Amino acid sequence: MAFNDAMAGLKQMSQPNEQRREGDRTALAILVIAGLVLVSMAALAFSITTGASNASIIDVIGSMVSGKAESALSVRDRIVIFDIRLPRAILGFLIGGGLAVSGAVMQGLFRNPLADPGLIGVSAGSSLGAVAMIVLGGSVLAPVVHVFGIFSLPIAAFVGGLITTILLYKIATRHGQTSIATMLLAGIALGSLALAATGILIYMADDRQLRDLTFWSMGSLAGSTWSKVAGAGPIIILSLLPLPFMARGLNALTLGEAAAFHMGVAVQRLKNVAIVSVAAAVGASVAVSGGIGFVGIVVPHILRMVIGPDHRFLLPASALLGGSLLVIADVVARTIVSPAELPIGILTAGVGGPFFLWMLLRQRSRLSL
Repeated sequence: MAFNDAMAGLKQMSQPNEQRREGDRTALAILVIAGLVLVSMAALAFSITTGASNASIIDVIGSMVSGKAESALSVRDRIVIFDIRLPRAILGFLIGGGLAVSGAVMQGLFRNPLADPGLIGVSAGSSLGAVAMIVLGGSVLAPVVHVFGIFSLPIAAFVGGLITTILLYKIATRHGQTSIATMLLAGIALGSLALAATGILIYMADDRQLRDLTFWSMGSLAGSTWSKVAGAGPIIILSLLPLPFMARGLNALTLGEAAAFHMGVAVQRLKNVAIVSVAAAVGASVAVSGGIGFVGIVVPHILRMVIGPDHRFLLPASALLGGSLLVIADVVARTIVSPAELPIGILTAGVGGPFFLWMLLRQRSRLSL
């Protein structure tokens, strides 16, 4: 049966172009990606010029090009824009793009539009590492804080996600083969255990630590610095670099693992690269921003409705749209209740939850929900 499915897929791929063009959205996808490039640039410009400073984007670009202190920007504006807003916008774009692409990959890997990077337990493991550092940083983990200083929290979060991924691999892999179903179930189980351990640590926390934990768990880009960009940015970028080369394999995987194997896809290697890449991207993102939900689910789903499921276009489009949406959401989060700041995780959950529910209701007849 699997061989017949593979042959059917090959036959469909070999049909004349006239027959295959029905429903082809290649031109639309290219147009959408080009538009998203412009949207991304506009979102970044909007982020770095919105707030207390009155500097215009023209002044900012002029200051960047000249590189001189004597520019249209005052000293105060230069500090606000280049030391606060710019690293925050760049970090937000990288995190949003990383979460969205990770979601698209996981949905393609599990062949389930409801899949999310959190399913494999990386987010819960990273949160456990961060919470452990916040609660135990002054006692048991004090030597770690002494060695790594301000980098202790992101390192702890990344290590927590990494340990979760290693355990997940050991549970789901047997005789060199990784079972996606086992990985999914193991990820849910490990995530539950991590949440239980996190609850114990929260119970042990004092009032000050509880305030830090509450704000961090809701997700925020406050406190973004060039150090955080330098720490998390390369990890996110490097983890996403191999994903575009997996587009063909993810497309073939929609026919099933056996069919994809007969079509020449190295299925096991595809799983390995996908899981490790997603683990690194999500772990690094959670380490510096906390829990930001729904980006990995909603963004790929929106794009599938517009440009189709072809991962050649879905992955880059997800990176651009996810990054843009998170940057815009961050601007709204830091201005809607100004001078205070709303945690961005609350905003993404408040908007993404109802929107995703609307999408499910809209498509329930096709999804048989």
